Amino acid sequence: MRIQGITIPDEKRIEIGLTAIYGVGRSRALKILEEVSVDFGKKSKELTTDEENKIREAVERFKIEGDLRREVSANIKRLKDIGAYRGTRHTRRLPTRGQRTKTNARTLKGTKKTMGTGRRKVDKK
Repeated sequence: MRIQGITIPDEKRIEIGLTAIYGVGRSRALKILEEVSVDFGKKSKELTTDEENKIREAVERFKIEGDLRREVSANIKRLKDIGAYRGTRHTRRLPTRGQRTKTNARTLKGTKKTMGTGRRKVDKK
C-alpha cells in the first residue's frame, strides 16, 4: 500500500504502519482509522481496496510529507530572519525550548572530546 509516494509496511499493524508517513503519529493514525472504521489490528496487506482508498483519502486531507516539511523549515527560517531568540538558538544548533545546556544537550550539540589534564606524556629515550 502506498500513500503519496510512501510505502506502508505490509507486515506491521496498520496503526503502526501509517506512522511511516511524516506528519502522522500514533494518535492521528488512530483517529484516521476510527474515522474510516477500519480495525486497528489489521495488517496493511489484509486491507481491501475500498479500505485502502478510504484511508488514502483521509490521510490526504492533512498536511503531510513535503508540504509539512516545507512549512516547518519556513517557520524556522522566519524565526531566524526576524532575529527571535528561538531563531538564534536554531542557528547555533542549541536546544530551543529552555533545556539546560551545561549537561545533557547532546542531541543537538553532538558529542565533544574532553580535554586531558594538559600534561604531555614524556617520550622515553
